[in-house]
Amino acid sequence: MNCKKLKNQLLNFIVPAFVFGSLTGVLTALTVTLYKICAHFVISLSQKGYEALSARLYLLPAVLAVLAGVAFLFAFLYKKIPNLRGGGIPTSIGILRGILSFQWLKNLLGIFFLSLTTFLIGVPLGNEGPAVQMGTAVGRGTVFSFARKHRAWDRYSMTGGACAGFATATGAPISGILFAIEEAHQRISPMIVIVSAASVMSARLTSELIAPLCGVSIGLFPAFDLPVLSAGEIWLPALVGVAVGLFAVLFLRYYRLVSSFFSTVCKKIPHGWKIFSVFAVTLVLGLCSFSFISTGHDLILDLLEDKVAIGMLLLLLLVRSTLTLSANANGITGGLFIPIMTLGVLVASILAKGLLPVVGEEQFAMILVLGITACISGMMKTPLTAILFAVEALGCSENLLPVVVAASLAFVIPELFGAASINDVVLERRAEEHSGKTVPKVFDTFVTVKEGSFAVGKQIRDIFWPANLFVLSVKHDETRRAEVDEHGGKELRAGDVLHVRYSTSFEEKTREELIAIVGAQEYREKETDVI
Repeated sequence: MNCKKLKNQLLNFIVPAFVFGSLTGVLTALTVTLYKICAHFVISLSQKGYEALSARLYLLPAVLAVLAGVAFLFAFLYKKIPNLRGGGIPTSIGILRGILSFQWLKNLLGIFFLSLTTFLIGVPLGNEGPAVQMGTAVGRGTVFSFARKHRAWDRYSMTGGACAGFATATGAPISGILFAIEEAHQRISPMIVIVSAASVMSARLTSELIAPLCGVSIGLFPAFDLPVLSAGEIWLPALVGVAVGLFAVLFLRYYRLVSSFFSTVCKKIPHGWKIFSVFAVTLVLGLCSFSFISTGHDLILDLLEDKVAIGMLLLLLLVRSTLTLSANANGITGGLFIPIMTLGVLVASILAKGLLPVVGEEQFAMILVLGITACISGMMKTPLTAILFAVEALGCSENLLPVVVAASLAFVIPELFGAASINDVVLERRAEEHSGKTVPKVFDTFVTVKEGSFAVGKQIRDIFWPANLFVLSVKHDETRRAEVDEHGGKELRAGDVLHVRYSTSFEEKTREELIAIVGAQEYREKETDVI
């Protein structure tokens, strides 16, 4: 590699990747740690509030009136800022892929306070999704605040922020890096890995420094004392994987049914009343038992200690599935990660109780941990993330083979039934809401890679092009020699002419993104019917 190329790689790739990634990671860790402190306080306050209300039921009408006001406030804010709706991970994925747009500061503040309100009411949604979305917002804020002239780094910085948010919320840094590859972008490239790793490493270091001072746990769960399964017991994780995989198929179909109910049967009902109905049902169920509501984190710990009877397990599974899906279908702010893990534990608990005559009680906790792993793999279609999460956050380093078996089978079964991941289903609905009734146009044009632009020295596969944009061909400047790397990819150089075609409902936004990548220039577009 010559000196000029090395300098370009350092200045246009490696240094910015580490700078943006590290700065985003630090800021995300600070934000999410503050959020975790607030969430812990609010959830504890919610539980105490339900205990107090159950002893003073005469206050119920006043509480319902307050909830109605909050519901209509939520509906108003969702109309003004649509990306405050629903689970944070699907929204973040849509933003990272360039499908959804958002205003980072409004999104950051809105997600922070609306999700805390959700936790106070007790809606069974989690805090990891909002943490990922806040990390995404911090990533954009980092670029827009400190390097507005380098907007092509926007989606890379947001990717790092999303990974750092996930890692800080769950205490699983490697899983956080893999989140970008397996879930957010569904591809691997050096730029994605470097930015994500820089963000996660800086976030982890920041968390380890400030978490003890704030009295916040870095990990999502305490260390589990799990038995090591022998090769002769491999049927156990296989059974858990199959059971959870089948449940994932039913759950994903149930989600479509619940979504369809609210969007068709309840179509004429104002959004505020739909949200209020979820709040009201949550209130009634919470007065019956706090286990029916809230994030599910404490319920998981109770289930690991085998404190719940099988009849109650079945009721919890039905109630929490319905309430969580109803909340998400109506766009109530909060994550799905921990609630989905809770459902996996419930399925595994029912299975474990049925197997107690065959297996020992010492294996009960291991079955539940396998249920968590299988549920992440089956419902989110992220088997590698599920396996690493089990090792990092659930203490399964000595049970790697059982974890792999459970995660693999839970992933394969929904694939056989053609079930999409919960994140993809939610994102599909969000994308439809975002584009509305606008019919996308298809454009065909040629752009030139300008000297000093973001694209110089990068592979086509490494660049986050605008959504639905395809580079059809590259014509190299005849005065420069095109080089092909050992993988067959072509490196872009100043003067290269790119033939691109893209479909978009937001023409101006797409043009701005493209110019940020290839450099400022004027070009003519031709509308076409072919994509």
